[in-house]
Amino acid sequence: MGLPIPRVQFTGISKRYPGVQALDDVSFSVAPGSIHALVGENGAGKSTLIKILAGATRSDSGAIRLDGEQVRIDSARYAQSLGIAVVYQEFSLVPHLSAGENVFLGRWARGRLGFISRRALHARSTAIFQSLGVNIRAEDKLHGMSVAQQQMVEIARALSLQARVLVLDEPSAVLTSRELSSLFLLLKKLTAQGVSVVYISHRLDEIFHLADSVTVLRDGRHVSTRPIADVHRDRLIHDMVGRPIGEEFPGRSDVRGEVILRVAGLSADGRFRHVSFEVRAGEVFALTGLVGSGRSSVGKALFGAVPRTTGKVLVGGVQGPFRSPGAAKRAGVAYLPEDRKRQGLLLSRPLYENVTLGHMESASRCGFVSPRRERAITREKTHELQIQAAHPGVITATLSGGNQQKVLLARWLHKRYRVIILDEPTRGVDVGAKVEIYGLLNRIATAGAAVVLITSELPEATGMADRIGVMSDGLLAGILENARRDVPQEAIMRLAVGARGEYTA
Repeated sequence: MGLPIPRVQFTGISKRYPGVQALDDVSFSVAPGSIHALVGENGAGKSTLIKILAGATRSDSGAIRLDGEQVRIDSARYAQSLGIAVVYQEFSLVPHLSAGENVFLGRWARGRLGFISRRALHARSTAIFQSLGVNIRAEDKLHGMSVAQQQMVEIARALSLQARVLVLDEPSAVLTSRELSSLFLLLKKLTAQGVSVVYISHRLDEIFHLADSVTVLRDGRHVSTRPIADVHRDRLIHDMVGRPIGEEFPGRSDVRGEVILRVAGLSADGRFRHVSFEVRAGEVFALTGLVGSGRSSVGKALFGAVPRTTGKVLVGGVQGPFRSPGAAKRAGVAYLPEDRKRQGLLLSRPLYENVTLGHMESASRCGFVSPRRERAITREKTHELQIQAAHPGVITATLSGGNQQKVLLARWLHKRYRVIILDEPTRGVDVGAKVEIYGLLNRIATAGAAVVLITSELPEATGMADRIGVMSDGLLAGILENARRDVPQEAIMRLAVGARGEYTA
């Protein structure tokens, strides 16, 4: 009996953009009814390959076969007609429409007279939401939903296409553990029905938990495709980055100094209440919890970006809470937002403008900005932080996710700050760039700053933080001592789901 015909077979796929060979002779196949992980560093070519499969762009050469038949996918609509559905990291939803209308966007059910039947539309959408195990009302408008709920609407839309191939690009980045468990169960159910899933993620734990096979791309080339049972973590990381990276979480001496940040009874209506903690010089304090727990809102409030905040904040000798980011910045607080693309960077502007944006005075002369100084500062910081950019004038959107994140770090490392708040600093960043960012965090702490690391990734919290604060339903449920990096993830989850009092230190 011969081998089964691959569901998707890529043969010699190449794609070149001006100055960049995005894909170079990539060949591998995806089996029917399997979960096939696609991994690699930012810029490895994963997104370009998926866009070619989805009909969003065309390859320069090579061929794609679907169930053994060669297909020429020249549009997104044709890809959908073939049963190829893609859920991208960047949502493509319409906020003023309902969840159900977004699920069947462009394919709304119609009655006998040709008018749109919202009753049928919402009924079909509700059935899909129920199969996903999520509590979303088909009638509710999208603009009132959380990011995690919007992600599930995107997934529901993909499932409505009766897909033979479902591609998920970093689906777990905004999902709670419960929603992620529901998604994993759904994917297993779909593969049992013969659907092939291509799963793109930087979270290696997910890959080993979920995937049947894994393909690694590096610098636009195919490196390896193996059954997941034949792969161990170190081998996979080496394939991705092309070099050994040492410890995933680099060590740092536990030398904590005086208290730099004091927070007492901090509250913001509808977001969080009575939050109290301290962070010392040289310390990394992680703030974690489930989506909606209030962890990100606390970080924004410390930076003066949440209105009507009450309680006390003390940074050195300066008392808050601060009423604006400018006031927080003057007190010595820096903040890297969770969404670097919407809240942190000017993607259409040159690299040098983004690096100097927070400190224009350092690049100015006689009150006028000096592009020459901007470029000089940017060259210094790109060298210091190993930002991969051709020159200071490169458009920021063209950089990889890891390099974009380091651009934000470069902006705030231009001056010394007492407190550095980083919200999800490694979200959407490959494993090699993660290690570099962790090294930078250690440098910041070692230089005497108090670091507040807001993260949803429990391995990141336990691997990097000296202490871990766990938020639950707007309250700080407990603080765990982690000097030995030995706090079990189960202890964090107990607090995150509301088991207050246990494991606190």
